[in-house]
Amino acid sequence: MQKGFLKNLLSRPAVRAALGRGLALYIRLVQHTSRWEVAGADGANALWDQDKPFILSFWHGRLMMMPLIWRKDRRIEMLISQHRDGDLIARTIAHFGLDTVRGSKGTEKGGSAALRAMLKALSRGVAVGITPDGPRGPRMRASEGIVAVARASGAPILPAVSATSRRVVLNSWDRFQVALPFSRGVLMWGAPIEIPRDCDVEAARLRIESAMNDLAARADRAVGQSAIVPE
Repeated sequence: MQKGFLKNLLSRPAVRAALGRGLALYIRLVQHTSRWEVAGADGANALWDQDKPFILSFWHGRLMMMPLIWRKDRRIEMLISQHRDGDLIARTIAHFGLDTVRGSKGTEKGGSAALRAMLKALSRGVAVGITPDGPRGPRMRASEGIVAVARASGAPILPAVSATSRRVVLNSWDRFQVALPFSRGVLMWGAPIEIPRDCDVEAARLRIESAMNDLAARADRAVGQSAIVPE
């Protein structure tokens, strides 16, 4: 009964809009009550300063505080699923000036449309953001989709991660991390990853996955937390 009631409640756009506002306010609360360090941003700053688009890549479970890493004077279009939770995420990040591309519900047609939209954005000089283990996992395992975007566009991939010293890790497929106020936080960038058109797709996928997991572990260590392990 309770599960059905909650599902029915979340099906209402007005409710998701209100929740999006509330979540954005909570993220701001964590932002302004915590001490933040930005690490490894030279690659991102160089691309921003040259007006060159790139692919921002981060794990689904680290999504909450990632809006803080983006420079406000640069556009980005985040790939978000068409599920209700995706709509809630889209409404939340809109309060930080981030645009969205709506992905699939698991259909090839929807995934192809999202791929075309991301390639179109990159061709216009607009960066795109991808959670390569989303929307349903497996956790911290990169899909081939991000390789396809990088190969077709020629844009570099920049891994990024957020971590906080105070957090609650949910028992969800992605081990979603809820950052808590009054934390010590880090927003960490990895080195740009170039994916040639003639690459071996599986080797490229593993390269991206390894770089992202190494970065996540480094960020957790920097704030005194244990690392979340891949599925």
